[in-house]
Amino acid sequence: MTLPTRLNFGIFMGPFHWQLENPTLALERDLELLEWLDYLDFDEAWIGEHHSGGWEIIASPELFIAAASQRTKRIKLGTGVISLPYHNPLMVANRMALLDHISRGRVMMGVGPGALVSDAYMLGIEHMTQRPRMDESLGVIIRLLTETEPISYETDWFKLQEATIHLRPYSQPHFPIAVAAAQSPSGLVLAGKHGTGVLSISTIRTGSVRETLADFWKIAEDTAAEHGKTVNRKEWRLVVPTYLAETKKEAIEQARIGATRYQKEYFEGTMGFPEMPDVPPGKIVETMVENGVWCVGTPDDLIATINRLDEESGGFGGLLIQATEWANREQMMRSYELIARYVMPQFQGSLVSLANSQKWSAEKRVDLMSKRDQAIAAATAKFEKDQKQP
Repeated sequence: MTLPTRLNFGIFMGPFHWQLENPTLALERDLELLEWLDYLDFDEAWIGEHHSGGWEIIASPELFIAAASQRTKRIKLGTGVISLPYHNPLMVANRMALLDHISRGRVMMGVGPGALVSDAYMLGIEHMTQRPRMDESLGVIIRLLTETEPISYETDWFKLQEATIHLRPYSQPHFPIAVAAAQSPSGLVLAGKHGTGVLSISTIRTGSVRETLADFWKIAEDTAAEHGKTVNRKEWRLVVPTYLAETKKEAIEQARIGATRYQKEYFEGTMGFPEMPDVPPGKIVETMVENGVWCVGTPDDLIATINRLDEESGGFGGLLIQATEWANREQMMRSYELIARYVMPQFQGSLVSLANSQKWSAEKRVDLMSKRDQAIAAATAKFEKDQKQP
């Protein structure tokens, strides 16, 4: 096993809400989920930014995180992600520094080019410019967070004149930064160039450059070496759509309607991802599980998935559950509880000494029980003797 001694667990919250449900209540459920994860001792939650499509309804992860930070105590809260081409980098840096103070150092900054082409279209942003602009913006943001001298910088889409961030970060030197990497290698290249963490899906969807997770990570390592930077696998988080129940059969049946809707109505019908050939809607869950794209089953199934990802990747530092609503509210909450109770301890070292203690006690149980019986017999005999004395 190449995983760290303590693997981090968290969620990646789009969020994904069926567009025919009450959005106000959906947002409240999102906040309640973060409170529940905080109680369950999850390490982190990443919240997305989207402006179209009808499902992912958080337009400002910063605003949502500000609210969540006041309802939680320990869990770290990250932007998952800020679409950098949509914003002036000085404004991004200032908002994140403010959040860092409000959360007392619990904030993380995840960045990306913008996942929805429809968002960029409405903003009048040419989609071919999004990744270069993300690179340009991130470089300026890191300078603003680490330099104290004013920065002047002009491009074809933003201009800074003697700019400095107004409030220095609460965290020193600044909060953690991670780059989203999904289908193309550009996110890994950018992470290597700037020496940041990485947020990536657990399954490579295309064979564009590299074929495996291990090869995918090597892009970041190679790029970091070229730029005199370093990247750390402990800051590499893999996102896995997951739903657990007491049995695999229960999990599949409970998730079937919601997961099918998630795939067919959103990713295919709204986003425009290609349909799954020769797979009837009623068998999407089974197909995704068999192909290793989703984990729907029991805690043992998720444990096996993590071990497989460890082997395929060469090691990573965090597992993020893609936050969905595949089942009803109570069942979703139970799924996270099963992860916290039975999966997280297997990868965080909290069971090792307990197992050793139980084994030690079991090996000595005959001898120790004999001594216990002898002590009880002696105490009983003494008591009876004392009772007979006048």
